[in-house]
Amino acid sequence: MPPIGSLRPLLAGGDRRSVAQSAKAKALILNDPRKVAELSQLALDADRLVSMRAMDLLEKLAHTRPELVQPYKDLFIGPLADSEQWEIRLQIVRALPVLEWTGGERKRAVAILKRDARHPQKFLKAWALDSLSLFALEDRRLMPFVLRVLDEFERSDSKALAVRARHVRDRFAIPVRAMISPARPRQR
Repeated sequence: MPPIGSLRPLLAGGDRRSVAQSAKAKALILNDPRKVAELSQLALDADRLVSMRAMDLLEKLAHTRPELVQPYKDLFIGPLADSEQWEIRLQIVRALPVLEWTGGERKRAVAILKRDARHPQKFLKAWALDSLSLFALEDRRLMPFVLRVLDEFERSDSKALAVRARHVRDRFAIPVRAMISPARPRQR
């Protein structure tokens, strides 16, 4: 078993398309969840590849073991959310809906998702809207924005955006218009 401080070498090297030895790093973390603290520090590493891979692992853990990532949730709404690296922002937008937020934190999370739903990078844009739609299921006030962007995605020449738009629309099990404005009692 590698010594403490052993995650960084597993996340270093290669190029942007590789994940280095992320699977080994994840196994170490799952074996010793205290290593999430080390992983959260690596998200701020000066090496952009290490930072990107750390955020990728944090996002994956947020989906499978959110309780491990919850204490480090500020990483997802802090300066990394404004990174020039769209890959880091992608990990952030995918994790935002699975973490628990206070009122002010939730406003920041929604602002990040709205901003990134307009980003030029298609994958980031698509996942930002997908995540925002999950917030909209709990907050109807977000529905007009979500519907507007969904319409744009559906009219887009991008297959990726059109597919994501269909996925988001399928998520809404009840009629979307009912979600925009609350039902009013009938007049007798």
